[in-house]
Amino acid sequence: MKEKDEARITRRSFLKSTGGALALTSLGTGSFLNLARQAQGAENTTSGSGRPMQKRVLGKTGEQLSIIGFGGIVVCGTEQSEANAIVREAIDRGINYFDVAPSYCGGEAEERLGPALKEFRKDVFLACKTGKRDKEGAAAELRESLKTLQTDYFDLYQLHAMTTEEDLQKAMGPGGAVEAFVEAREKGLVRYLGFSAHSAEVAVALMDQFDFDSVLFPINWVCSLNANFGPQVIAKAKEKGMGRLALKAMARTPWGEGDKREEYPKCWYKPVTDPEEIDLALRFTLSEPITAAIPPGDIRLFQRALDIAGEFQPLTDAERDMLKQRAEGIKPIFTLAS
Repeated sequence: MKEKDEARITRRSFLKSTGGALALTSLGTGSFLNLARQAQGAENTTSGSGRPMQKRVLGKTGEQLSIIGFGGIVVCGTEQSEANAIVREAIDRGINYFDVAPSYCGGEAEERLGPALKEFRKDVFLACKTGKRDKEGAAAELRESLKTLQTDYFDLYQLHAMTTEEDLQKAMGPGGAVEAFVEAREKGLVRYLGFSAHSAEVAVALMDQFDFDSVLFPINWVCSLNANFGPQVIAKAKEKGMGRLALKAMARTPWGEGDKREEYPKCWYKPVTDPEEIDLALRFTLSEPITAAIPPGDIRLFQRALDIAGEFQPLTDAERDMLKQRAEGIKPIFTLAS
């Protein structure tokens, strides 16, 4: 449900809900915002600002990934020239990890990211996903994604948003998607295999049943501190030597009645917006034993995440206590099943 909400964003609805304006001074006015305004006919203009992006090893793969990943939803609602400029600057800022799925924005994320990444393909780590649970469907979606993203292979291919016991049984059973994954790896269409999940129980079960290379999972301050949601997935993945990739670091709580959702049309949850809280929330996630975090698709929050990562320092005990106090009474976006 939640991933599908993100996928429904279209260029028309995005521009309508934002009025075409992306600036939010409380979060800073980084060069991505200027690029978004100036990209028509000026896509080569980049700032190259920011410190070198820190990189970490992805599990047993030996791959070095930037601690901030680029989620494909960032380029939804943009013209191709804008997408090109945003991707180019992200790479200038040190990002080498890009993640996308065919469901994002009805396919627009792949359509924009493919041409934007083409000249940089050999220098980046490109991850894609499939929402199909059967072998035939997953194989077909993989081929289509390769075509749309204009590449011969994916560095990482993942089961997308594994949530239910049915997802688990179908994908892992006879004729399931994992069979297509293994064949694709044998053919050189993918290098590494992984999954994303919204259920801690399903994530742990997947790791017990197959030797995946990575897991992409919500590692979020409120979920962890208020619901103990996430630590068990990190522990299991660490035990297995898997790469740990994080989602939802900058989420705060579900949207409530009366909240102005149109201010963040790319977020199905209410994001953190207070500058100090954004800093603490993202640094909480980056201080966990993970390789990288993928910020929300909102370009303002993505820009802020890059700025924080450029000066990243692990969360201190005092700051963790402060964040725990801030989390009191906040409803998490995910909880354990039991």
